[in-house]
Amino acid sequence: MAQWTSAVGAPQLARLLRSQDPRAAELTANGRKLPAYRSLADGVRRLVLEGRVPVAARLPAERELAAALGFSRTTVAAAYEALRAEGFLESRRGSGSWTAVPAGNPLPTRGLEPLPPEAAGSMIDLGCAALPAPEPWLTRAVQGAMADLPLYSHTHGDYPAGLPVLRQALADRYTARGIPTMPEQIMVTTGAMGAVAAICRLCTGPGERVAVDSPSYANILQLMRDAGARLVPVALGERLTGWDIPVWRQVMRDAAPRMAYVVADFHNPTGSLATEEQRRRLVDAARSAGTLLVVDETMTEIVLDPDIELPRPVCAFDPAGSSVITVGSASKAFWAGMRIGWVRAAPDIIRSLVAARAYSDLGSPVLEQLAIAALLEGGGWEEAVEIRREQARENRDAIVDALRRHLPDWEYSVPRGGLTLWARTGGLSGSRIAEAGERLGVRVPSGPRFGVDGAFEGFVRLPFTVSGAVADEAMARLARAAELVATGAPVEAEPIQAFVA
Repeated sequence: MAQWTSAVGAPQLARLLRSQDPRAAELTANGRKLPAYRSLADGVRRLVLEGRVPVAARLPAERELAAALGFSRTTVAAAYEALRAEGFLESRRGSGSWTAVPAGNPLPTRGLEPLPPEAAGSMIDLGCAALPAPEPWLTRAVQGAMADLPLYSHTHGDYPAGLPVLRQALADRYTARGIPTMPEQIMVTTGAMGAVAAICRLCTGPGERVAVDSPSYANILQLMRDAGARLVPVALGERLTGWDIPVWRQVMRDAAPRMAYVVADFHNPTGSLATEEQRRRLVDAARSAGTLLVVDETMTEIVLDPDIELPRPVCAFDPAGSSVITVGSASKAFWAGMRIGWVRAAPDIIRSLVAARAYSDLGSPVLEQLAIAALLEGGGWEEAVEIRREQARENRDAIVDALRRHLPDWEYSVPRGGLTLWARTGGLSGSRIAEAGERLGVRVPSGPRFGVDGAFEGFVRLPFTVSGAVADEAMARLARAAELVATGAPVEAEPIQAFVA
């Protein structure tokens, strides 16, 4: 059986190779020009490590790639052989050749759990992209929920589909965004993770293929791995400009994934924003392939630059919800401690999700649902979200300013929304920097956590959770970690003083 899960065509691989820095592709460490086969092998290796070519992607035949690049077949064959020798390519007669990552020390690919609050005095935690609650709106929402609670306290308290008042409020919100929605199209869940977990249980089985953005949200990737899904990574467009639709069409045709999981609005971790045309075309591609498209909207409301006009939601191109399932949450827009999420889909899908829920958690907490309903119906949601935007904007600007001063060689695009920045670490190992940083008192997740099978080793994710002097100190510690990794100096845990801005 073939070991590849997607394929890269010769024209696409040639385009990716030509988009690389020619100086990096052609020169050795002492400035001499590399042989053509070595330059080609190094280019493919970089594309794999950066995640621009997925792991387990079938590469084009030697003759096809030679024609696309204008090389001899001998040059391509030598490059493939070098990649096989280094562990970046595997081959089997009759199945072709596919990309791989060399065996060795396991890379950190699991999700990153938040630190306990009591550790905040000694560690600057940049692992969790979550902000403190917006007050006084949290307190007011809980007080309003307490006032309404007696109406529900005489019941058993289990509402597998969610409280009717919250389902109606969420349906009204979608309708106000231009997507007519009935309460029967909404199920309330325990956060976005609970929503995706429920969808995976219903719609996929062990061993089934699920296409995902590459990179993508670490905890969702791990959730799918634990469910037994076979992940098929699909690289984002060049310069993080949303989705590469021709590649998505090819993956849906060749890999035939049962489901796809994407983040259209202020993507986690890159912050990219898919265009309206990309959204339309991806829905068309999914519908044609029979792939269920799960769209995560948890970052949609975190707009940081006021001149942005958001494209229409992905579900606008499938308003009935038969091909597109939308996941939302109050965690990012309001507060992570309010574990309320939701699913919008066709009524028959919602009924199936609700029926399956009887064997998991039965329903979400009533008090939290009432609090979110009070915000949405009684006012306060928009004001609370605006506080969140102001916090995130201030933090983003502080992080970017500190990055420019302490780590000027790192590369990144400043996101215009969301809560995360995706930084290329100047050719250094993101995993090694993360390991060194934790010993120096700053905690960051490395790139491979957001990829599949070891991709994105040269990246880290930085969330917009600190500002002012704390942001400056965090980047200073990260710069010290990068320096130790670059020089190969041993990293020993240093005594860390409590840091207070």
